[in-house]
Amino acid sequence: MNGNIASIRNFCIIAHIDHGKSTLADRMLQLTNSVADREFRDQVLDSMDLERERGITIKSHPVAMNYVAEDGKTYLLNLIDTPGHVDFGYEVSRSMAACEGAILVIDAAQGVEAQTVANTHLAVLNNLTLIPVVNKIDLPGADVERTMRQVEEILAISMDDALLVSAKTGEGVAAVLEAVVKRIRPPAETADVGTRALIFDSVYDTYRGVVAYVRVKDGRLQKKDRIRMLATNCASEVKEVGVFRPEPEETTSLESGEVGYMVATIRKPSDLSIGDTVTTVDHPAREALPGFQIVRPMVFSGVYPVSSEDYEKLKHSMDKLSLNDSAFSYQAESSTILGFGFRCGFLGLLHMEIVQERLRREFDVDIINTYPSVIYRIHMKDGTVSMIDNPAFMPELTRIERIEEPMIKASMLCNNENIGDIMKLLLDKRGILERTDSLDTKRVMLSSRLPLNEILVEFHDQLKSVSHGYASMDYEHSGYETSDVVKLDILLNEEPVDAFSCMVHRSKAASRGRQMCKVLKDVIPPHMFSIPVQAAINRSIIARETIRALRKDVTAKCYGGDVTRKRKLLERQKAGKKRMKQVGKVNVPQKAFMSILTGNY
Repeated sequence: MNGNIASIRNFCIIAHIDHGKSTLADRMLQLTNSVADREFRDQVLDSMDLERERGITIKSHPVAMNYVAEDGKTYLLNLIDTPGHVDFGYEVSRSMAACEGAILVIDAAQGVEAQTVANTHLAVLNNLTLIPVVNKIDLPGADVERTMRQVEEILAISMDDALLVSAKTGEGVAAVLEAVVKRIRPPAETADVGTRALIFDSVYDTYRGVVAYVRVKDGRLQKKDRIRMLATNCASEVKEVGVFRPEPEETTSLESGEVGYMVATIRKPSDLSIGDTVTTVDHPAREALPGFQIVRPMVFSGVYPVSSEDYEKLKHSMDKLSLNDSAFSYQAESSTILGFGFRCGFLGLLHMEIVQERLRREFDVDIINTYPSVIYRIHMKDGTVSMIDNPAFMPELTRIERIEEPMIKASMLCNNENIGDIMKLLLDKRGILERTDSLDTKRVMLSSRLPLNEILVEFHDQLKSVSHGYASMDYEHSGYETSDVVKLDILLNEEPVDAFSCMVHRSKAASRGRQMCKVLKDVIPPHMFSIPVQAAINRSIIARETIRALRKDVTAKCYGGDVTRKRKLLERQKAGKKRMKQVGKVNVPQKAFMSILTGNY
């Protein structure tokens, strides 16, 4: 390892989704000979199957590179490739806490997008040195001048020293590495305050236990050091330290300013907290490092094992997954129909999709998830306030004074010709357009305020559809607002099914109720008795469908003769079905849950 702190550069790559972060990282790894040609593949830092399939970065990936600069000196470059999607903004903020600088990548064809703006503001808040890079200059649709003008006007960043690159062909990438060495400051040398290392990520290894990704701020970490976590007060001993090149490579120590990993005698995921400060017993630190803001989940959904025997397996899987994803939270809950499961918190719909897919793939658990919901603030008549994320816990209507729902501030970038369609979509989602800013002759930024509940399902698909794929969106939480929200219950055979209950605005309750009843009528197979499928608000039925009964031909054995004999058999069958209906249990297939809970009407 390089012991000279002045030759270390810690930086991350930030950009909107699909602007070429991972491809630029690939070229840097090739230029610094960090990856052998036989081991190289595109998006080498995207190690998850899901990342490679979807073509997006989900987790931040650190890697150490040795770079010989033009001045002949060797520098240690610690790069962290970050996600671009709005749901994984917390990964970006955690990575920034381990860096002194950031490469801001902008697509020359698409220009400044919503996440470009959000990530730039985040970098400025973290006091990072920004290096603007205009990527994809080899594309036929590239407009470098327009892109640079947008960056100066929207982000107020000077483009005099901007770098023009094509990460795909490798053009200009060497200049980016030189700029990293010259423009980004080395880690600050501090007075002797003890050993301090920031945990910015972690993973669970079946054989080694918890592996922590750390940035050493002061002192050094080495094998056999006795350590303590300042937040959890957990004591342990270091078994291994190392760096990523890009695969984990063991070293003798991690010096001040370096980024790497640490394996200690930590067996339980709960003993380690992301953002915690590690110190040693020999050189203890009194003050913890600032860390970063705790991420609060915005979207909630119930996750249940398809087979009740898999409950413990699902619990252990969630333990390990929450270690690698600090924004994911869960707590046990039960449902009368689905059995025992968990109420899980996510940052958004993509985050929820990714977590559920990882549970299925990485941990081999077959799961059912309930319809997503947000946290509602319930003001009771006795002056108390309750936070409800599950419709099952909704108090009696007579005790409620008012209900408040979470709001978001959304920034949408789109082409001028799509403004009308997007405003119509906003109106349909109960949104309010607050302001419109023209970015150039072709594009405009719409700032709006709308309920979080309205963007949970299908909103991003509809936005891309009405804008022909050109609109991009970023949002942030914007407090609570009083709203006419009601609990919609679905009754099967006059019995409420808690898994199908959801919170909706009164204006949309009837159409949602009709949709859900129609879907259930189509997917629940006929029983020996007729089943009423009803949607209700406060015990008032607002929609109904009927699943007709299977009918056995009881008159088949009657050959001619008196019609009264046939009538007697039919009456007896009718009476039998009536008795069966009183005691009969409706069998709801998994397909019905999947249709309703995924919103595939």
